[in-house]
Amino acid sequence: MLDRILLFPYTISLAIRNAFYNKGGKRVRKAEVPTICVGNVTVGGTGKTPHVEMILRMLMQTEKWGAANLAVLSRGYKRRSKGFRIVTPESGTALAGDEPLQIKKKFLHVTVAVDKNRIHGCSMLCHPDQLNLRGKGRRLRYPECPPSDLIILDDAYQYRKLKADLNIVLVDYNRPVQKDKLLPLGSLRDLPSRVYDADIIIVTKCPYSLEDEEKKLFLEDMGIKEFDPVGCQGVNPSKKYQHVFFTQVRYLKPVPMYSTSDPRYIYSKNLILFTGIAADKALKYYLSDSYHFVSHRAFPDHHRFSQKDFRAILRDVRKHPTSAVLTTEKDAQRVLDIDGMPETLRERMFYIPIETFFTSPREEEVFKERLEKSF
Repeated sequence: MLDRILLFPYTISLAIRNAFYNKGGKRVRKAEVPTICVGNVTVGGTGKTPHVEMILRMLMQTEKWGAANLAVLSRGYKRRSKGFRIVTPESGTALAGDEPLQIKKKFLHVTVAVDKNRIHGCSMLCHPDQLNLRGKGRRLRYPECPPSDLIILDDAYQYRKLKADLNIVLVDYNRPVQKDKLLPLGSLRDLPSRVYDADIIIVTKCPYSLEDEEKKLFLEDMGIKEFDPVGCQGVNPSKKYQHVFFTQVRYLKPVPMYSTSDPRYIYSKNLILFTGIAADKALKYYLSDSYHFVSHRAFPDHHRFSQKDFRAILRDVRKHPTSAVLTTEKDAQRVLDIDGMPETLRERMFYIPIETFFTSPREEEVFKERLEKSF
């Protein structure tokens, strides 16, 4: 009861805001091309970037979108640049943000852009000829890119001014929204009921041994009844059928971070792990099967690493000279911004990529059909 009283002003303000935008009208706009929004109602850690990458791979495999000009638009969280910017592999996280840069390096033929104003960003992606117009006494320079045929909006579910054609909301299996609280007492940045407004819910980071009955029980706790594992649909509290899918994380083989990294270090039994992500518990659990942790330095999400941080890691290396040094793929984008990295660290530094996948082939099939029929 005390929590409800303390959070009442925030709850009311969110409810009023959502009601305001739910009415639509001139306050809400749509992009000129189809858009897919991948978002959540939780602060960080639900796996938006791996799911954006998964959706890109799936779209590229379809007959309709395989040869299309796909684009990803993000706000570029914690970047130091402003306004609209096309991301290149050489952009650096200060200009692009770590997640957009990671996506661009994996999908070189996909246009990746950042813009806090998503309406303006979509317009620029649809009309890239406007990018190099003269402005404020200097000529702006952007890499050439084709007009976008479809745009994936990364983390735009709370950007209510732009209405996506397909809204996908991610819910962490280990942090169900119905058991969470609004900020600052919990990690919810929107009302938990907002998940029912989405076209698709994806429950992420599921255990590998998840059975259909367990899925039904999880969704019943969320308020979604009569879940059909074959059709991947259930009835939400609004009495509407809603697609629900379950995904898991797959860790891939560690990748050398530098050209001078010595691949032999990855076979060491000792590991120095450092992370700057919202939740690293699953990664540490996975690595514990193969490594003995001699050091684990956990930094805040999107932490901008400094020389001081790496001096501390270098001290760990000197104490344990046979150890490998490992971080996440997202963190690696920020690490590569650091100049003057000591060779002692370069030679033993790796990152571990991740992919997300559905818990059953049937789910993947239904999801692909949903994607193709949405536009």
